[in-house]
Amino acid sequence: MAGHPVEASVGNAPVGGYGAGHMTFTHFWHTMAWPLAKLLGSLAVSLLAANLIEALNWTRFLARFARPLIRAGHMKDVVGASFSVAFFSGMAGNTMLAEAHQQGTITNRELFLANLFNSLPTYFLHLPTMIFITVPFLGPAAAVYVGLTFGAAILRTLCIVLAGRFLLPVPTEECIECRLPGRGITWREALDKSWVRFKKRITRICLITIPIYALVVALDSWGLFSKAENFMTDHVGFMDWISPKAFSIVVFGMAAEFTAGLAAAGALLHGGELPVKEVVLALLTANILSTPARAFRHQFPYYSGIFRPGLAAALIAYSQAFRVSSILLMTLGYAWLG
Repeated sequence: MAGHPVEASVGNAPVGGYGAGHMTFTHFWHTMAWPLAKLLGSLAVSLLAANLIEALNWTRFLARFARPLIRAGHMKDVVGASFSVAFFSGMAGNTMLAEAHQQGTITNRELFLANLFNSLPTYFLHLPTMIFITVPFLGPAAAVYVGLTFGAAILRTLCIVLAGRFLLPVPTEECIECRLPGRGITWREALDKSWVRFKKRITRICLITIPIYALVVALDSWGLFSKAENFMTDHVGFMDWISPKAFSIVVFGMAAEFTAGLAAAGALLHGGELPVKEVVLALLTANILSTPARAFRHQFPYYSGIFRPGLAAALIAYSQAFRVSSILLMTLGYAWLG
């Protein structure tokens, strides 16, 4: 990420010579300005490409794989249609389930299983953005993190299919494709939509990334991580499996949002301060601890507009508990086998 291995390192800033008040321009350029400029440039290109992929609905071809899964899980056609639609609109997929539930087409049990089943297309819906944002921050380590979260999504899907096979009767109807929307989107419409979303997202990402990246560099050069290590050894023994530097990724990921944790992870990873395994475990830990509350905050308003408030809260709670369990299992497996 930086051209000079010593001066560009986050952790190699000489406290006595290049301290916060005496940093030379060369040191600042190689440790802060140039790495951050390359990072934001890569993010801008990647984010625009991700928005275009999502706007064009290129993930829609995955809908053809719904039929064998639906049959294996003894689910009805409306569940298969919701699953397929959720590949490009999670809200549309849930709306179909809500209407079917209100009409008595599916039971409470089928509704909960179908909502959990839709976690895979929801994951795929945001996968392009996740890939194009994590790669500039993490480099090759992004493949490990994304791969583990992808494995968790696949595990959830297989568990729901297995549960449906044992808990649900064999349906007699089958018509998955008949409920799919037909009209696509033109390139012009996709570009316009992508550009509008890009301008909003890139501004927010920059506002988060720049100060977080600068803060991590400054904290390390001031020796704060060394002090935190001593404090953690004396007072936070139950978290001694996470190093102080990796713990900062968890803190930033919980205090702000996913991008903040990535910014901290990128600064430490590219500075050679942490190995890939510690960075990935810290990001997974932040994911487990922070996402449920954020998901409830973002999902509950529109869930309540589709389902009854009590049912909406229950659906979100079950969904997040299931998601956290799957990611926790993948995290423990990676910590043990990785």
